[in-house]
Amino acid sequence: MNDVRHCSVTLSPGKTSPGKTLDWRRRMSDNIAYALLVYTALQIFVTIAALKTHSESLLPYLALIILVVAIIPSCRGFESRWNRLNDAEAHDPALAPAYRRDRLALWLLAIGLPFALTAVFKGLSLAFA
Repeated sequence: MNDVRHCSVTLSPGKTSPGKTLDWRRRMSDNIAYALLVYTALQIFVTIAALKTHSESLLPYLALIILVVAIIPSCRGFESRWNRLNDAEAHDPALAPAYRRDRLALWLLAIGLPFALTAVFKGLSLAFA
């Protein structure tokens, strides 16, 4: 008999690819890196727009500090949760729902936080102007 070993692992529900291994730790780490890039770009553009409209106020600078302080612990929390997995757990397809949930939360935070905090600080700036 031929000894055939099948090495494909499910990457996402319903999809397989031979030779590629599923590692939730790496996938979450990659998502965090990309989310931080998007977050930083949004933070810069949204805050710059706020600085142009309310240049006499220190509130946009405070918003910038809060944005930095808010995102770092959040991303570290996501990263540490997934890095605690052992090798067997890191390749377990049963963790797909938890991964999708955390990925969604990460991207909502990365995209939503710059807009939400800038809106709050713009509102405060208008209220106290």
